[in-house]
Amino acid sequence: MPNAAAAVVAADGTVVATIGDIDRSFRLASLSKVAVGWVTMIAVEEGSLSLDDPAGQPGCTVRHLLAHAGGYPTDGAEPIVRPGRRRIYSNRGIELAADEVARRSEMTFAAYLDDGLLGPLGMANTRLEGSPAHAVFSTVRDVASFLAELQRPQLVSPASAVESVTVQYPDLSGIVPGVGRFDPCPWGLGIEIRGEKSPHWTGTMNSSATFGHFGGAGTMMWVDPTAGCGVVALTDRQFADWPDATATWREFSDAVVAEFAGGGPVT
Repeated sequence: MPNAAAAVVAADGTVVATIGDIDRSFRLASLSKVAVGWVTMIAVEEGSLSLDDPAGQPGCTVRHLLAHAGGYPTDGAEPIVRPGRRRIYSNRGIELAADEVARRSEMTFAAYLDDGLLGPLGMANTRLEGSPAHAVFSTVRDVASFLAELQRPQLVSPASAVESVTVQYPDLSGIVPGVGRFDPCPWGLGIEIRGEKSPHWTGTMNSSATFGHFGGAGTMMWVDPTAGCGVVALTDRQFADWPDATATWREFSDAVVAEFAGGGPVT
C-alpha cells in the first residue's frame, strides 16, 4: 500500500496541521532542488562563491544552472543549447551547481548540506543518498522545519531569501515536466515560481507568488506568501502511477488555502 503524510506550516513557522506518519522517511525527489538552491545562497553569503561565477559550459553561471537556464538537458552531461536561451528543466544543471558549491567550499556537497542547512534546522532525519537533484530522503517533520525557514529565513539574509524566489531570466519559456509548456515559465533559484502558469499543480486558490516544487516520487511542497502558509505532502506513490497527481494536489492545495490562509485555522 502507498504511504503518505503531510503538514501545514503557518507563516510564523508553527506546524498547524498534520496527517499521516510525519516521521516516516520518503525520497523527496525533485524537492531536493529547493534545498540545493537554499544551500547555494548560504554559500554565497559565506563568500564561497557568487551566483554569477562561471560554472558548466562557456558563458554559463551558477545562476543559470539553478534557474534551469544553463542549456543542459534533463539528464546527460552535454549541453544542448547556449545558456540563457530556454528554460530546460535539468537535473544535470542542479548537480553542476552543487558541484560548484562543493569545489569552492572544499567540502563534499553532502557535508555542506549537513553543516549549512540540516544541522542548523534540526533536520536530523534528512540525508543525501546520491544526486543532489533528486536523492534527498526526509520526513514531513523535517521538511516542515525547512518550510518554516523558507517563510521566516534564519540561515540567509532577507535579501538572499527574496533573490531565491525572484524570477530569473523572466522572458524564458519552457516545460514544467508532467504539467505543460508555459511562455513565460518563471523559475527562481532551484525553486519553481507559479506566476501566471495555468493550469498548475498548485491550487486554483494559490496566488501567483506561490513557490515550491514537486517530485516524481509523488511529493510536493509550496509556500504561498499571500495565504500566509506552506504545505508539504510526501508519498511513495510515483507520480507516473497516479491517475492525475496534479488534480489531486490542486484539490488538496485549495483545501489548505481555504482552511489556513492567514497563518492559522479560520474555522
